[in-house]
Amino acid sequence: MKKNFIEELRWRNMLQEVMPGTEELLTSEMVTGYIGFDPSADSLGIGNMVQVMSLLHFQRCGHKPIALVGGATGMVGDPSGKSAERNLLSEDALRYNQECQKKQLEKFLDFDCGANSAEIVNNYDWFKGISFLDFIRDTGKHITVNYMMAKDSVKNRLEREGEGMSFTEFTYQLVQGYDFYYLWKNHGVKLQMGGSDQWGNITTGSELIRRKDGGKAFALVTQLIKKADGTKFGKTEGGNIWLDPRKTSPYQFYQFWLNASDADAPTYFRIFSLKSREEIEAIEAEHAKAPHQRLLQKELAKEITARVHSERDCQLAQEASEILFGKGTLDTLQGLSDEDFVEVFKDVKKAEVDRSALAAGIPVLDFLTLNTQLFPSKGEARRMIQNNGVSLNKQKITDANMNVTPEHLINGRFILPQKGKDYCLVKVV
Repeated sequence: MKKNFIEELRWRNMLQEVMPGTEELLTSEMVTGYIGFDPSADSLGIGNMVQVMSLLHFQRCGHKPIALVGGATGMVGDPSGKSAERNLLSEDALRYNQECQKKQLEKFLDFDCGANSAEIVNNYDWFKGISFLDFIRDTGKHITVNYMMAKDSVKNRLEREGEGMSFTEFTYQLVQGYDFYYLWKNHGVKLQMGGSDQWGNITTGSELIRRKDGGKAFALVTQLIKKADGTKFGKTEGGNIWLDPRKTSPYQFYQFWLNASDADAPTYFRIFSLKSREEIEAIEAEHAKAPHQRLLQKELAKEITARVHSERDCQLAQEASEILFGKGTLDTLQGLSDEDFVEVFKDVKKAEVDRSALAAGIPVLDFLTLNTQLFPSKGEARRMIQNNGVSLNKQKITDANMNVTPEHLINGRFILPQKGKDYCLVKVV
Protein backbone atom coordinates (compact mmCIF):
# COMPACT_ATOMS: atom_id res chain seq x y z
CA MET A 1 0.00 0.00 0.00
CA LYS A 2 1.30 3.43 -0.96
CA LYS A 3 2.09 5.92 1.79
CA ASN A 4 -0.12 8.93 2.50
CA PHE A 5 1.70 11.93 1.00
CA ILE A 6 0.23 14.50 3.38
CA GLU A 7 1.11 12.35 6.37
CA GLU A 8 4.62 11.89 4.99
CA LEU A 9 5.08 15.66 4.85
CA ARG A 10 3.56 16.13 8.30
CA TRP A 11 5.88 13.79 10.18
CA ARG A 12 8.86 15.23 8.31
CA ASN A 13 7.71 18.69 9.55
CA MET A 14 7.53 19.97 5.99
CA LEU A 15 3.82 20.82 5.62
CA GLN A 16 2.77 24.45 6.02
CA GLU A 17 -0.67 24.83 4.45
CA VAL A 18 -2.99 22.69 2.37
CA MET A 19 -6.21 23.50 0.56
CA PRO A 20 -9.33 21.70 1.90
CA GLY A 21 -10.04 18.50 0.01
CA THR A 22 -6.42 17.92 -1.03
CA GLU A 23 -5.76 15.00 1.31
CA GLU A 24 -8.99 13.29 0.26
CA LEU A 25 -7.99 13.66 -3.39
CA LEU A 26 -4.53 12.23 -2.79
CA THR A 27 -5.82 9.19 -0.94
CA SER A 28 -8.44 8.40 -3.58
CA GLU A 29 -6.39 8.36 -6.82
CA MET A 30 -3.03 8.82 -8.45
CA VAL A 31 -2.66 12.58 -8.74
CA THR A 32 -0.50 14.56 -11.15
CA GLY A 33 1.09 17.51 -9.39
CA TYR A 34 3.78 20.04 -10.21
CA ILE A 35 6.28 22.46 -8.75
CA GLY A 36 7.91 25.34 -10.60
CA PHE A 37 11.63 26.07 -10.56
CA ASP A 38 13.26 29.44 -11.22
CA PRO A 39 15.74 29.21 -14.13
CA SER A 40 17.67 32.39 -13.26
CA ALA A 41 20.83 30.33 -12.50
CA ASP A 42 22.48 27.45 -14.38
CA SER A 43 22.32 25.27 -11.27
CA LEU A 44 19.85 24.50 -8.55
CA GLY A 45 20.99 25.34 -5.04
CA ILE A 46 20.19 23.54 -1.83
CA GLY A 47 17.57 26.21 -1.26
CA ASN A 48 15.63 24.39 -4.01
CA MET A 49 16.12 21.03 -2.34
CA VAL A 50 12.96 21.21 -0.21
CA GLN A 51 10.89 21.34 -3.38
CA VAL A 52 12.95 18.62 -5.02
CA MET A 53 12.30 16.46 -1.95
CA SER A 54 8.59 17.29 -2.14
CA LEU A 55 8.48 15.89 -5.67
CA LEU A 56 10.50 12.86 -4.59
CA HIS A 57 8.14 12.03 -1.73
CA PHE A 58 5.16 12.76 -4.00
CA GLN A 59 6.38 10.18 -6.50
CA ARG A 60 7.31 7.64 -3.80
CA CYS A 61 3.74 7.89 -2.52
CA GLY A 62 2.47 6.75 -5.94
CA HIS A 63 1.72 10.07 -7.62
CA LYS A 64 3.02 11.63 -10.83
CA PRO A 65 5.42 14.58 -10.42
CA ILE A 66 6.01 17.30 -12.98
CA ALA A 67 8.88 19.76 -12.62
CA LEU A 68 8.13 22.99 -14.43
CA VAL A 69 11.19 24.96 -15.48
CA GLY A 70 10.00 28.53 -15.85
CA GLY A 71 11.50 29.60 -19.16
CA ALA A 72 8.67 32.12 -19.61
CA THR A 73 8.11 33.20 -16.01
CA GLY A 74 11.88 33.58 -15.68
CA MET A 75 11.59 36.43 -18.15
CA VAL A 76 9.16 38.22 -15.83
CA GLY A 77 10.49 37.81 -12.30
CA ASP A 78 8.61 36.61 -9.22
CA PRO A 79 8.12 39.31 -6.53
CA SER A 80 7.36 36.73 -3.81
CA GLY A 81 9.87 37.11 -0.99
CA LYS A 82 11.86 39.67 -2.99
CA SER A 83 12.69 43.18 -1.83
CA ALA A 84 13.64 44.47 -5.28
CA GLU A 85 13.02 43.68 -8.91
CA ARG A 86 15.59 41.31 -10.34
CA ASN A 87 17.47 41.50 -13.61
CA LEU A 88 15.70 39.76 -16.48
CA LEU A 89 17.60 37.23 -18.60
CA SER A 90 17.66 36.68 -22.34
CA GLU A 91 15.93 33.71 -23.93
CA ASP A 92 19.28 32.08 -24.77
CA ALA A 93 20.49 32.39 -21.16
CA LEU A 94 17.23 30.99 -19.81
CA ARG A 95 17.33 28.04 -22.23
CA TYR A 96 20.88 27.23 -21.15
CA ASN A 97 19.95 27.43 -17.47
CA GLN A 98 16.90 25.28 -18.07
CA GLU A 99 18.96 22.50 -19.66
CA CYS A 100 21.45 22.56 -16.77
CA GLN A 101 18.69 22.34 -14.18
CA LYS A 102 16.94 19.60 -16.11
CA LYS A 103 20.03 17.39 -15.89
CA GLN A 104 20.12 17.93 -12.12
CA LEU A 105 16.42 17.14 -11.65
CA GLU A 106 16.88 13.91 -13.59
CA LYS A 107 19.14 12.69 -10.78
CA PHE A 108 16.31 12.81 -8.28
CA LEU A 109 13.14 11.81 -10.08
CA ASP A 110 12.32 8.54 -11.83
CA PHE A 111 11.44 9.26 -15.45
CA ASP A 112 10.83 5.64 -16.41
CA CYS A 113 8.61 3.90 -13.85
CA GLY A 114 5.29 3.56 -15.62
CA ALA A 115 2.16 5.60 -15.03
CA ASN A 116 3.70 7.90 -12.44
CA SER A 117 6.93 8.59 -14.33
CA ALA A 118 8.20 12.11 -13.77
CA GLU A 119 8.12 14.75 -16.49
CA ILE A 120 9.86 18.09 -17.05
CA VAL A 121 8.03 20.87 -18.86
CA ASN A 122 8.97 24.42 -19.80
CA ASN A 123 6.25 27.07 -19.71
CA TYR A 124 7.93 28.95 -22.55
CA ASP A 125 6.66 26.18 -24.82
CA TRP A 126 3.05 27.32 -24.38
CA PHE A 127 3.59 31.01 -23.74
CA LYS A 128 5.66 31.64 -26.86
CA GLY A 129 2.54 31.31 -29.04
CA ILE A 130 0.28 33.56 -26.97
CA SER A 131 0.08 37.24 -27.88
CA PHE A 132 -0.27 39.93 -25.23
CA LEU A 133 -3.74 40.86 -26.48
CA ASP A 134 -4.89 37.24 -26.45
CA PHE A 135 -3.64 36.80 -22.91
CA ILE A 136 -5.33 39.86 -21.41
CA ARG A 137 -8.55 39.08 -23.31
CA ASP A 138 -8.80 35.36 -22.59
CA THR A 139 -7.12 35.11 -19.20
CA GLY A 140 -6.68 38.53 -17.61
CA LYS A 141 -10.40 39.27 -17.57
CA HIS A 142 -11.02 36.41 -15.12
CA ILE A 143 -8.88 37.78 -12.27
CA THR A 144 -9.61 41.23 -10.81
CA VAL A 145 -7.00 43.79 -9.81
CA ASN A 146 -8.51 43.80 -6.31
CA TYR A 147 -7.89 40.05 -6.06
CA MET A 148 -4.28 40.45 -7.17
CA MET A 149 -3.64 43.43 -4.88
CA ALA A 150 -4.78 41.41 -1.85
CA LYS A 151 -1.90 38.94 -2.24
CA ASP A 152 0.87 39.26 0.36
CA SER A 153 3.59 39.19 -2.29
CA VAL A 154 2.10 42.35 -3.79
CA LYS A 155 1.04 44.09 -0.56
CA ASN A 156 4.40 43.61 1.12
CA ARG A 157 6.24 45.27 -1.76
CA LEU A 158 3.80 48.15 -2.11
CA GLU A 159 3.75 48.88 1.63
CA ARG A 160 7.52 49.30 1.85
CA GLU A 161 8.33 52.96 2.00
CA GLY A 162 9.98 54.28 -1.13
CA GLU A 163 9.49 51.04 -3.09
CA GLY A 164 7.09 50.02 -5.77
CA MET A 165 6.48 47.24 -8.24
CA SER A 166 6.62 47.28 -11.99
CA PHE A 167 3.65 46.15 -14.06
CA THR A 168 5.91 43.28 -15.21
CA GLU A 169 6.24 41.84 -11.71
CA PHE A 170 2.64 42.66 -10.81
CA THR A 171 1.46 40.37 -13.60
CA TYR A 172 3.65 37.47 -12.44
CA GLN A 173 0.93 35.78 -10.41
CA LEU A 174 -1.39 35.82 -13.41
CA VAL A 175 1.30 34.27 -15.62
CA GLN A 176 2.02 31.57 -13.03
CA GLY A 177 -1.71 31.08 -12.57
CA TYR A 178 -2.03 30.40 -16.28
CA ASP A 179 0.66 27.70 -15.95
CA PHE A 180 -1.59 25.87 -13.49
CA TYR A 181 -4.57 26.33 -15.79
CA TYR A 182 -2.65 25.07 -18.85
CA LEU A 183 -1.30 22.01 -17.04
CA TRP A 184 -4.72 21.27 -15.55
CA LYS A 185 -6.36 21.43 -18.98
CA ASN A 186 -3.65 19.70 -21.04
CA HIS A 187 -1.78 17.41 -18.62
CA GLY A 188 -4.44 16.49 -16.07
CA VAL A 189 -2.62 18.32 -13.26
CA LYS A 190 -4.81 18.72 -10.18
CA LEU A 191 -2.26 19.90 -7.62
CA GLN A 192 0.37 22.62 -7.47
CA MET A 193 2.97 22.60 -4.69
CA GLY A 194 5.67 25.02 -3.61
CA GLY A 195 7.16 26.94 -0.72
CA SER A 196 4.86 28.87 1.59
CA ASP A 197 5.85 32.15 -0.11
CA GLN A 198 4.12 30.78 -3.24
CA TRP A 199 0.68 30.30 -1.64
CA GLY A 200 -0.74 33.45 -3.23
CA ASN A 201 0.49 32.59 -6.72
CA ILE A 202 -0.70 28.98 -6.44
CA THR A 203 -4.19 29.89 -5.25
CA THR A 204 -4.46 32.41 -8.10
CA GLY A 205 -4.00 29.46 -10.43
CA SER A 206 -6.69 27.37 -8.75
CA GLU A 207 -9.02 30.39 -8.84
CA LEU A 208 -8.35 30.91 -12.55
CA ILE A 209 -9.21 27.26 -13.22
CA ARG A 210 -12.50 27.75 -11.34
CA ARG A 211 -13.45 31.03 -12.99
CA LYS A 212 -12.29 30.24 -16.53
CA ASP A 213 -13.54 26.66 -16.92
CA GLY A 214 -15.48 25.85 -13.74
CA GLY A 215 -12.80 23.33 -12.80
CA LYS A 216 -11.40 22.30 -9.44
CA ALA A 217 -7.73 22.20 -8.51
CA PHE A 218 -5.81 22.02 -5.26
CA ALA A 219 -2.83 23.58 -3.52
CA LEU A 220 -0.21 22.58 -0.96
CA VAL A 221 2.82 24.47 0.36
CA THR A 222 5.78 23.50 2.52
CA GLN A 223 7.51 25.46 5.24
CA LEU A 224 10.38 27.75 4.36
CA ILE A 225 13.51 26.57 6.17
CA LYS A 226 15.22 29.09 8.39
CA LYS A 227 18.47 28.36 10.18
CA ALA A 228 18.40 28.51 13.95
CA ASP A 229 20.80 31.46 13.96
CA GLY A 230 18.49 33.47 11.73
CA THR A 231 20.62 33.30 8.58
CA LYS A 232 19.23 32.07 5.29
CA PHE A 233 19.28 28.34 4.64
CA GLY A 234 21.49 27.35 1.72
CA LYS A 235 23.92 30.23 2.09
CA THR A 236 27.31 30.52 3.78
CA GLU A 237 29.88 33.29 4.04
CA GLY A 238 31.10 32.12 0.66
CA GLY A 239 27.64 32.42 -0.92
CA ASN A 240 25.13 29.87 -2.19
CA ILE A 241 25.63 26.12 -1.85
CA TRP A 242 25.02 24.77 -5.36
CA LEU A 243 24.33 21.27 -6.67
CA ASP A 244 26.76 21.82 -9.56
CA PRO A 245 30.25 20.58 -8.51
CA ARG A 246 31.84 23.35 -10.60
CA LYS A 247 30.22 25.95 -8.33
CA THR A 248 30.39 24.07 -5.02
CA SER A 249 32.85 21.19 -4.77
CA PRO A 250 31.59 17.88 -3.35
CA TYR A 251 33.90 18.48 -0.37
CA GLN A 252 32.35 21.91 0.34
CA PHE A 253 28.89 20.42 -0.17
CA TYR A 254 29.67 17.60 2.28
CA GLN A 255 31.07 20.07 4.82
CA PHE A 256 27.91 22.20 4.71
CA TRP A 257 25.81 19.32 6.00
CA LEU A 258 28.51 18.05 8.35
CA ASN A 259 28.75 21.50 9.96
CA ALA A 260 25.01 21.88 10.53
CA SER A 261 24.30 23.17 14.02
CA ASP A 262 22.83 20.87 16.66
CA ALA A 263 19.67 22.99 16.49
CA ASP A 264 19.32 22.61 12.70
CA ALA A 265 20.45 19.00 12.18
CA PRO A 266 17.19 17.31 13.32
CA THR A 267 15.17 19.54 10.96
CA TYR A 268 17.47 18.90 8.01
CA PHE A 269 17.60 15.16 8.64
CA ARG A 270 13.83 14.68 8.50
CA ILE A 271 13.47 16.80 5.37
CA PHE A 272 16.41 15.65 3.28
CA SER A 273 16.95 12.01 4.22
CA LEU A 274 15.19 9.37 2.16
CA LYS A 275 15.42 6.86 4.99
CA SER A 276 12.19 5.42 6.35
CA ARG A 277 10.45 6.87 9.38
CA GLU A 278 11.62 3.94 11.49
CA GLU A 279 15.24 4.36 10.38
CA ILE A 280 15.20 8.11 10.97
CA GLU A 281 13.65 7.82 14.41
CA ALA A 282 16.20 5.16 15.36
CA ILE A 283 19.10 7.40 14.28
CA GLU A 284 17.55 10.34 16.13
CA ALA A 285 17.35 8.25 19.30
CA GLU A 286 20.98 7.12 18.90
CA HIS A 287 22.07 10.72 18.30
CA ALA A 288 20.27 11.88 21.45
CA LYS A 289 22.41 9.53 23.56
CA ALA A 290 25.65 11.22 22.46
CA PRO A 291 24.98 14.49 20.57
CA HIS A 292 28.67 15.40 20.65
CA GLN A 293 29.38 12.59 18.19
CA ARG A 294 27.17 14.41 15.63
CA LEU A 295 25.64 11.25 14.22
CA LEU A 296 22.78 13.11 12.51
CA GLN A 297 25.17 15.45 10.71
CA LYS A 298 27.46 12.62 9.62
CA GLU A 299 24.64 10.42 8.34
CA LEU A 300 22.98 13.27 6.46
CA ALA A 301 26.22 14.56 4.93
CA LYS A 302 27.05 11.08 3.69
CA GLU A 303 23.60 10.32 2.28
CA ILE A 304 22.91 13.60 0.53
CA THR A 305 26.43 14.03 -0.92
CA ALA A 306 26.30 10.54 -2.44
CA ARG A 307 22.86 11.29 -3.91
CA VAL A 308 23.66 14.71 -5.34
CA HIS A 309 27.15 13.81 -6.57
CA SER A 310 28.24 10.15 -6.33
CA GLU A 311 29.42 7.51 -3.89
CA ARG A 312 32.98 8.16 -5.04
CA ASP A 313 32.68 11.92 -4.49
CA CYS A 314 31.26 11.24 -1.05
CA GLN A 315 34.14 8.92 -0.21
CA LEU A 316 36.66 11.56 -1.31
CA ALA A 317 34.89 14.20 0.76
CA GLN A 318 35.06 11.94 3.81
CA GLU A 319 38.76 11.25 3.18
CA ALA A 320 39.42 14.95 2.79
CA SER A 321 37.65 15.66 6.07
CA GLU A 322 39.71 13.04 7.87
CA ILE A 323 42.95 14.39 6.42
CA LEU A 324 42.19 18.08 6.81
CA PHE A 325 40.86 17.82 10.35
CA GLY A 326 43.65 15.78 11.87
CA LYS A 327 42.72 12.12 11.55
CA GLY A 328 44.62 11.34 8.38
CA THR A 329 48.20 10.04 8.38
CA LEU A 330 51.10 9.89 5.95
CA ASP A 331 49.88 6.42 4.97
CA THR A 332 46.47 7.93 4.13
CA LEU A 333 48.10 10.53 1.88
CA GLN A 334 50.28 7.96 0.14
CA GLY A 335 47.23 5.81 -0.47
CA LEU A 336 45.60 8.49 -2.63
CA SER A 337 46.00 8.43 -6.40
CA ASP A 338 47.29 11.64 -8.02
CA GLU A 339 43.78 12.43 -9.25
CA ASP A 340 42.25 11.89 -5.83
CA PHE A 341 45.03 13.84 -4.15
CA VAL A 342 44.27 16.90 -6.27
CA GLU A 343 40.53 16.47 -5.68
CA VAL A 344 40.85 16.13 -1.90
CA PHE A 345 42.92 19.29 -1.67
CA LYS A 346 40.99 21.23 -4.30
CA ASP A 347 39.93 23.90 -1.82
CA VAL A 348 43.24 24.58 -0.04
CA LYS A 349 45.99 27.06 -0.95
CA LYS A 350 48.23 26.08 -3.85
CA ALA A 351 51.94 26.64 -4.54
CA GLU A 352 54.70 25.29 -6.77
CA VAL A 353 58.36 24.49 -6.19
CA ASP A 354 61.09 23.92 -8.73
CA ARG A 355 62.31 20.31 -8.85
CA SER A 356 65.96 21.32 -9.20
CA ALA A 357 65.73 23.61 -6.14
CA LEU A 358 64.17 20.79 -4.19
CA ALA A 359 66.95 18.42 -5.28
CA ALA A 360 69.50 20.75 -3.71
CA GLY A 361 67.46 20.92 -0.52
CA ILE A 362 65.40 23.91 0.65
CA PRO A 363 65.74 25.09 4.27
CA VAL A 364 62.35 24.45 5.88
CA LEU A 365 62.02 28.06 7.08
CA ASP A 366 62.56 29.29 3.50
CA PHE A 367 60.11 26.70 2.22
CA LEU A 368 57.39 27.79 4.68
CA THR A 369 57.79 31.50 4.06
CA LEU A 370 58.86 31.83 0.42
CA ASN A 371 57.43 28.77 -1.30
CA THR A 372 54.15 28.32 0.58
CA GLN A 373 53.63 31.75 2.17
CA LEU A 374 52.04 30.04 5.17
CA PHE A 375 54.10 32.35 7.38
CA PRO A 376 54.94 36.04 6.97
CA SER A 377 58.38 35.61 8.53
CA LYS A 378 60.99 32.98 9.38
CA GLY A 379 60.84 34.04 13.01
CA GLU A 380 57.14 33.21 13.26
CA ALA A 381 57.69 29.90 11.44
CA ARG A 382 60.50 28.99 13.84
CA ARG A 383 58.40 29.83 16.91
CA MET A 384 55.48 27.74 15.72
CA ILE A 385 57.78 24.80 14.91
CA GLN A 386 59.15 25.01 18.46
CA ASN A 387 55.55 24.90 19.72
CA ASN A 388 54.75 21.76 17.64
CA GLY A 389 52.37 23.71 15.42
CA VAL A 390 53.78 22.86 11.98
CA SER A 391 53.57 19.62 10.03
CA LEU A 392 54.90 18.31 6.76
CA ASN A 393 52.86 15.53 5.17
CA LYS A 394 50.91 15.07 8.45
CA GLN A 395 54.14 14.63 10.47
CA LYS A 396 55.24 17.24 13.00
CA ILE A 397 58.37 19.23 12.15
CA THR A 398 60.70 19.10 15.16
CA ASP A 399 63.86 20.58 13.60
CA ALA A 400 63.68 24.17 12.35
CA ASN A 401 67.02 23.67 10.60
CA MET A 402 66.00 20.70 8.46
CA ASN A 403 65.91 20.77 4.66
CA VAL A 404 62.93 19.88 2.47
CA THR A 405 64.15 17.41 -0.16
CA PRO A 406 62.74 15.01 -2.79
CA GLU A 407 62.40 12.44 0.01
CA HIS A 408 59.43 14.46 1.25
CA LEU A 409 57.51 14.09 -2.00
CA ILE A 410 54.24 12.14 -1.93
CA ASN A 411 53.66 10.17 -5.12
CA GLY A 412 56.73 11.95 -6.48
CA ARG A 413 54.75 15.15 -7.01
CA PHE A 414 53.32 16.73 -3.85
CA ILE A 415 54.32 18.14 -0.46
CA LEU A 416 51.71 19.10 2.10
CA PRO A 417 52.83 21.63 4.72
CA GLN A 418 50.35 22.53 7.46
CA LYS A 419 50.09 25.38 9.98
CA GLY A 420 47.38 24.53 12.49
CA LYS A 421 44.35 23.87 10.28
CA ASP A 422 45.77 25.86 7.39
CA TYR A 423 47.20 23.81 4.50
CA CYS A 424 49.09 24.50 1.31
CA LEU A 425 49.33 21.93 -1.48
CA VAL A 426 52.77 22.26 -3.04
CA LYS A 427 53.27 20.73 -6.47
CA VAL A 428 56.73 20.08 -7.88
CA VAL A 429 57.28 21.42 -11.39
